[in-house]
Amino acid sequence: FLLSLKLENKTKGKLQKQICQVVLDHFEKQYAAELGDTWASVRDVLTRPLCWQYAVLLNKFSQSAELENTLHVKGYHPAFQGPLPYLPTSLKCYIRRTPGRFPAQKHQAGKLKEYYLLNAASLLPVLALEVKDGEDVLDLCAAPGGKSVAALQCACPGNVSRCCWKLIPGSVPGLCQLCLKLSRLFGTQHSESEYLYCELSYLLLLIVQVLVDAPCSNDRSWLFSSDIQQATLRLIQRKALSSLQFQLLRSAIKALRPGGSLVYSTCTLSKAENSDVINLILDSCSNVTPVDISEMAKAVSQEFTFLRGMQQHELLVLPEKGRAWGPMYVAKLKKM
Repeated sequence: FLLSLKLENKTKGKLQKQICQVVLDHFEKQYAAELGDTWASVRDVLTRPLCWQYAVLLNKFSQSAELENTLHVKGYHPAFQGPLPYLPTSLKCYIRRTPGRFPAQKHQAGKLKEYYLLNAASLLPVLALEVKDGEDVLDLCAAPGGKSVAALQCACPGNVSRCCWKLIPGSVPGLCQLCLKLSRLFGTQHSESEYLYCELSYLLLLIVQVLVDAPCSNDRSWLFSSDIQQATLRLIQRKALSSLQFQLLRSAIKALRPGGSLVYSTCTLSKAENSDVINLILDSCSNVTPVDISEMAKAVSQEFTFLRGMQQHELLVLPEKGRAWGPMYVAKLKKM
C-alpha cells in the first residue's frame, strides 16, 4: 500500500506542471481557427494532465495471467473490441474510462517487460499498417520505437528496419531481435535533419510496409515547456516541420515496393503538419494513391473521438474527457 501511495504521489507531482502561456496563446490562435468550437473541449483536456488516461499494452513475449487479472480488478478492459478490419489476437491493450496511470515497469537486465504504458491512440497507425508475418517493415522515425514494439505484438515480420534501438532490448527476446535491422545513418545522434538521409540507406530494400511517425509539434508536451526561450524557439522552428515531414514521406515512398503501403502519423492537431502534408504528397507524387481507413475509424469510434470532415484516407483523434486519447493524426497511402 505504501509503495502504491508513493507511486501515486510521484505521478501527481509529475502531472502538476505549469502551462507554458506562450505555447497556449499560439495554440489558441491557430486551433480556434482550425477546429472551431471543438477546440474549447480539446484545450480543457490538454491543459489538465490529471484527467489524462494511459493504456497498458501487454507484451506477448512475456505474458502474465496475473497481470491481466490485476488490470480487470482495477477497472481496465480490452480496447479495440469493435469489428476492426485488422486486429491480431496477439495484440492486447487495456484501457479504462477513469483518469490515472498504472505503475510504469522499469527494464531489468535479462528480463523482458510485461507491459508498456502509452497513449492508446498511438496504436492506430500500427493497426492501419496491417503488418503481416514475413513482410519487411520500415519504421522510418522510430524514437524511441514504441510503434515498432507494437508492430511486433501484431506479427513476426521478415525484417523490421528502424532508426532507433532504445526500447527493443527490454521488449522482445533475442531470437526475435535477429529480424531487426538498425540503421545508424550518419553517426549516432539521430537528429531530425538526419532522417532526411534515410533514403540512402533504404532505397535498395524495397519495403512492403513503411511507417512514418514523423517529428512534429508534440502538442501535449509543448504545452508544458518549462523553458520559455526553448518554447519560443520551437514555435519559430515549427514552420519548417512540414517541409521536413514532406521530405521524409518522399524518402519513404522511394523505399517502398510497388503495391506496398505507407502510414503517416503525428501527435499534433496542426493541419499544416497533417492534411496539408499528405495533400502535397498526393499532388506531387503520381505513383501513390490514398487508402480508405474509414472502416477502422468506425470500428473504434466508441474508444476515440475523431474530428469530423476528414477524408476517407485520414483521421484525427481529438482528446475528450473520458476518452482523453490523442492528438493523433493517421493517413494511409499505397504505392502504385
